[in-house]
Amino acid sequence: MIIKTKQDEIQNYLTDASNYKGYCEAVFIPQNKDELIKALKDANEQKTKVTIAGAGTGLTGARVPDSGIVISTEKLNQIIEINTTEHYVIVEPGVYLSHLLEELKRKNFFYPPDPTEKNCFIGGTVATNASGAKTFKYGATRNFVEELEIILADGDEIYLKRGEVFAEDDNLTLITKSGRNISLKLPYYNLPVTKNASGYFIKPNMDAIDLFIGSEGTLGVFSKIKLKIIPLPKRIISMVCFFNDEIDALNFIDEARRISFQTRNENLKDDLDALALEFFDRNSLKFLAKEFNALPNRNAAVWFEQEADFNNEDKLIEKWFSLILKNKGTEEDVWFAVTEKERMGLEEFRHAISWKVNEYIVNHRLKKLGTDVAVPDSEMFNFYNFLKETMENCQLNYVLYGHLGNSHFHLNMLPQDENEYSLGKEIYRKICLKAIEMKGTVSAEHGIGKLKTQYLIDMFGPEIINQMKEIKKQFDPNYILGVGNIFV
Repeated sequence: MIIKTKQDEIQNYLTDASNYKGYCEAVFIPQNKDELIKALKDANEQKTKVTIAGAGTGLTGARVPDSGIVISTEKLNQIIEINTTEHYVIVEPGVYLSHLLEELKRKNFFYPPDPTEKNCFIGGTVATNASGAKTFKYGATRNFVEELEIILADGDEIYLKRGEVFAEDDNLTLITKSGRNISLKLPYYNLPVTKNASGYFIKPNMDAIDLFIGSEGTLGVFSKIKLKIIPLPKRIISMVCFFNDEIDALNFIDEARRISFQTRNENLKDDLDALALEFFDRNSLKFLAKEFNALPNRNAAVWFEQEADFNNEDKLIEKWFSLILKNKGTEEDVWFAVTEKERMGLEEFRHAISWKVNEYIVNHRLKKLGTDVAVPDSEMFNFYNFLKETMENCQLNYVLYGHLGNSHFHLNMLPQDENEYSLGKEIYRKICLKAIEMKGTVSAEHGIGKLKTQYLIDMFGPEIINQMKEIKKQFDPNYILGVGNIFV
C-alpha cells in the first residue's frame, strides 16, 4: 500500500476537470485487491470518509474529497483477459480507456462507449455510466457491462453477472461473499426517455447489476469489471459538414436520425445509419478558429460517422452527400476523411471544443459551467430555441455543441469573472429546470457528483432523493463512501 500524507504530494487528487477543488488528510493507493479491502475496512471501523479517485477527468467533482481520505485505483490497472472468441474483456478499474482501446485495436476489436476524454479510467466510466458520440448507435456504458466485482464499505464483496439477479417488482435481495443478505425496497420513479446519468438507475424487475452502474462511488468500489467488446468495422465514413444556418444543421441531424432509426428497425444493410451526430454552433466554430485555420466562414457544423464495408461504402457516401445538399449544405463545405490519419484528424476537431473550454475555465480560475442536459428527441428544436434565446438575453459568452443525435446539449458558458460566473449559475439552473419540464434529464453522461445535487432534487424531488439515500445506507451503514456525491 502506498500512502501519501504530504499536501504537496496529494494536490493532483484534490481537483478534477471541472476545476472543483477539495481537501483530504491522506491518499491511499492499494496495489492489489487485498490492500483495497484493508483500506476500506480500516476506514469503515474508524468511520472515516472515503472518496474513490479515478483519473480526474470528471466534470462534477465526484472524485474530489471534502475531508477524510482518498483511495486511488491507479495501481489496480491490469487488463486481465481479452477474449476475442466470446467477445469480452476483463479489467481492473484503473485501466485507462485509451490503453484498452489500443490493445483491442491490435486484435481488430473495440469497445464502443466513447467518452470525449480517453485518458479516463474504466472504473470511472462504469461509475458514471459514461457515454459519448457513439452512444447514438451503441448506447452508454451500461449496455456493455457484463459482470462486476464490488467491494463494499466494510470490505465485504458482491459479485454480479448480468442476467442472473433481478428485482421482483420493487424488491431486490443481494447476497454478499460473507453470506449477508441485503434487502432493498426500490423506490418508483420515471426515468427520462433519453440518455441519462442522474441518480441511481431504478425500475421494476431490474437487473441488479444496473443499480451499481452510474452509482458514482457511493455504493461500493469496483475491483474487477467484465465488458462486452465487438469487432472493428471494416471501414468508417467520417465527415464534417458546414452550414450557413444553425437550423439547417439541426434539420440535417433530425433527418439523419430518423433515417438511422429506420435503418436499424428494418435491418437494412446499405442505408444511412450514423454512429454519431455531433452539432457545433456559430460560437463554437469561432472559439475553435485559432486552432483550425482551415475552418470555412460558416455558422454551424455537424460531425458524423458511419460504419461501412468495401461493398457499400461508395453508395453510402453518395447518400450522405445527397442528404447534406438537401439541407442546404454544399459539397465544397465538407471535410471528408479518406485515410485513417484524416479520420483521426476529424475526431481531433470533434474533441477540441471540450478541452478548449476546460483550458479557458482553468485560465480564468473558475469552475466549469457546462450543461449536460438532454431532452426527448421530439423537444430538440424547442429546447435549442430556448437555449439560444436565454443566452442572447443574458449576453454571456457561450458555446453550444453536443451529441444532438441524442438531443443532448453541452452549453458551456464562458464567464470572465466571478460576477458573470454567479449570473451563469442562475442561468444554469434555469436551463436544468426547462429540461426537466420537457421530461429530460439534468445529466445525460457526466453524472451528478458534488456540483449538481440541487438539480437532482429539482428533477426527482426530496422524497425520491431520501429513498435513494436509504438504498445507500443498506450498503454503507456508516455513510463513508462518496459522501457528497449524488446527494448531500
